Amino acid sequence: MTHSTNDMQACIDACLACYRTCLSTAMHHCLEAGGPHTEPAHLRLMAACAEICRASAHIMLTGSDAHRHSCAACAEICAACSRDCERVGGMDACVAACRDCERLCREMGAGR
Repeated sequence: MTHSTNDMQACIDACLACYRTCLSTAMHHCLEAGGPHTEPAHLRLMAACAEICRASAHIMLTGSDAHRHSCAACAEICAACSRDCERVGGMDACVAACRDCERLCREMGAGR
């Protein structure tokens, strides 16, 4: 199934918003807060989430059908990141951005 231009644009926007939020939160909030916010596994997951979101947006912008694969992976990583940010606490904006991106990427990855 082909996605509408509006669906694709909404997913691109969600990916870019999640990229900005995860990267900025990790580099500012987490590093400054310390404690569980700076656990290596947590920071690595946030970096991975930011990068897969950026890459998925890029692939969708190229118009390649490969976006289904990147979006499916993005949805899984965003789900893991939102759970971990919720576990650490005080990261509501990151949790919300990850969940929004996960939902839209899951639709793109499923080809709906």
